[in-house]
Amino acid sequence: MKKEYYNVIGVMSGTSLDGVDLAHILFSIKNGKWTFEMLESETIGYSQSWIIILKTAVDFSKKQLQEVNESYTVLLAGIIDAFIQKYNIKNLDAVCSHGHTILHQPQNGFTLQIGNLPQIAILLRQKVVCDFRVHDVQLGGQGAPLVPIGDRILFSDYDYCMNLGGFSNVSFEKNNQRVAFDISPVNTVLNFYANQLGLDYDDKGAISSTGSCNQTLLTQLNALDFYTQLPPKSLGFEYVKETVLPLIENFEIPINDKLNTFTEHVAIQIALALPTQTGNLFITGGGAYNDFLIARIQFYLPKMTLIIPEKKILEFKEALIFALLGVLKLRGEINVLSSVTGVKWDHSSGNIYL
Repeated sequence: MKKEYYNVIGVMSGTSLDGVDLAHILFSIKNGKWTFEMLESETIGYSQSWIIILKTAVDFSKKQLQEVNESYTVLLAGIIDAFIQKYNIKNLDAVCSHGHTILHQPQNGFTLQIGNLPQIAILLRQKVVCDFRVHDVQLGGQGAPLVPIGDRILFSDYDYCMNLGGFSNVSFEKNNQRVAFDISPVNTVLNFYANQLGLDYDDKGAISSTGSCNQTLLTQLNALDFYTQLPPKSLGFEYVKETVLPLIENFEIPINDKLNTFTEHVAIQIALALPTQTGNLFITGGGAYNDFLIARIQFYLPKMTLIIPEKKILEFKEALIFALLGVLKLRGEINVLSSVTGVKWDHSSGNIYL
């Protein structure tokens, strides 16, 4: 189905567990160039009980995962339907949904995003495009990151596009190919320690900024094997739980020191990950609100111009790009780049449910 305009909703739930991001997007394509208008956008937070489920589901049995997948699909359909009703959205071409990642083990040929069951289209009475990662992993790719094709199509004015969410990832052009990879954990770790203080997150990095950097811990974090691997590479919460948190927990230091040290670690890894130290770096995701983290990134990249966009783009860029991935799938066009996920060829990923 190729046409000039597409009226779609993009839906994203990230590893930070902030909630479900929804963005109503009108795309247009003229002379091969895509443009977009973000009409409405909203984040619907999870209940405390769902946050606990999503945090612990990595340890669930196969049967429990199936039950959670079914109940989460119903929850997600309800959230999307409420968004459609609230803004009186009509004549949708599709709802394009990422789902929520529970397991991501590309090395084992496996990834699971819940909320992508065919039932979602029946509940919504809408065409749904979803489950973008599974096909890529089945073909031997990492299944992540998927956002870079959107960076190339919609945000080509920037030298580097970075998202600071549960993990940090970056994409950029190199030798006429899009290169992208996960850099490090970010909010998956910072929020874990903020939670221990009874907070959802460390607002603006205020607590981190009061801590001291533990040089021994910093050295050990920077020495983790993941950082010596060449792209394509991606991270999942399993890595945080099994490798990063146990390392930090070996140190009996105050929580603000743990936050400070990990923030320093993230900033260093970001600076090391970029092939040049100049140009402009477009930053989105919840971590862009962490003033202390942004200041530390700027410290290690003094000649780089850091660009933080307006709130709508900052918070809903991933929902926007998954909307685009869905549209590309509807058009039968490539929406996953082999240069990014390591799969053997570019391809069009995702399922379409009518």
